[in-house]
Amino acid sequence: MDYKNAGVDIEAGYKSVELMKKHIAQTMRPEVLTGIGGFSGAFSMEAFKNMEKPTLVSGTDGVGTKLKVAFLMDKHDTVGIDCVAMCVNDIACAGGEPLFFLDYIACGKNIPEKIATIVSGVAEGCRQSGAALIGGETAEMPGFYPVDEYDLAGFAVGVVDQKDLITGADIKAGDVLIGMASSGVHSNGFSLVRKVFTMKEEYLNSYFESLGRTLGQALIEPTKIYVKALRSVKNAGVTIKGCSHITGGGFYENIPRMLPEGTKALVKKDSYPIPMIFKMLAEDGRIEEQMMYNTFNMGIGMVMAVDPSEADTCIAVIREAGETPYLLGEVGAGEKGVTLC
Repeated sequence: MDYKNAGVDIEAGYKSVELMKKHIAQTMRPEVLTGIGGFSGAFSMEAFKNMEKPTLVSGTDGVGTKLKVAFLMDKHDTVGIDCVAMCVNDIACAGGEPLFFLDYIACGKNIPEKIATIVSGVAEGCRQSGAALIGGETAEMPGFYPVDEYDLAGFAVGVVDQKDLITGADIKAGDVLIGMASSGVHSNGFSLVRKVFTMKEEYLNSYFESLGRTLGQALIEPTKIYVKALRSVKNAGVTIKGCSHITGGGFYENIPRMLPEGTKALVKKDSYPIPMIFKMLAEDGRIEEQMMYNTFNMGIGMVMAVDPSEADTCIAVIREAGETPYLLGEVGAGEKGVTLC
């Protein structure tokens, strides 16, 4: 008896590392001091020593049950983008610049080519956000995961000068709310999605005219990464008073997280077009509006609060950065929460 007979192939692990190195190399930053294969990753902070009070910000998350869709479609090259996005968007929400990322893949069987494909998506997410992929772990866990399934999670670390932290403390009634369009369901609410839609390969491969693609393609669309757009807004001199990444809990849970006591978000439902995938979910699942906005991003992946005098500039900069902005509404006085109107 040996480890391979027990279900863990050490040689496959070595091959996975070799196959993923070319993807990881595309994410390198000059601050990275170590290569892949060591026991830890080292990252120099020398470039940030001129900040008054350099402050580390971090985020951790996984892809969740969206992975079940990837399994059914046998498509593994984009879920890594989701994993990175869920972490770096949170960092950018605080005003931080993502510096580096580490991933964790746990699988029932290490198939090197599949692992490398997953990591290629992680690397693409890192490339989009400017973060270096400096390490990770692939754990082969036979008997714990089915041989054709895996879990994917990660964490990111960023930096911001303390004076530039986005806290929401200065938000006041009269400030405007600007949202950036999502690319679809992103990586939240898939436990409900999988209850609404038939999770069979043939149904996921069905083409829907209203979607302009197959249902599977619409669901697997990776999470938007907003780091570049938020950086552009900052560089344009616009003060982002508060910022909310619309993830699990939708509008009702996430927008209030940036609001100080005594303020509430007034969001106009007709201020932007709701993507068809959410209309299909609501209709096919007979999901009430309150639950939709309390579960999904409803087409808005990021919400910012800015002074009215800076709204036009903010919108223009976001558009120039390649994202789609919407003037969603405003901040009002009252009990902290969200009112859809």
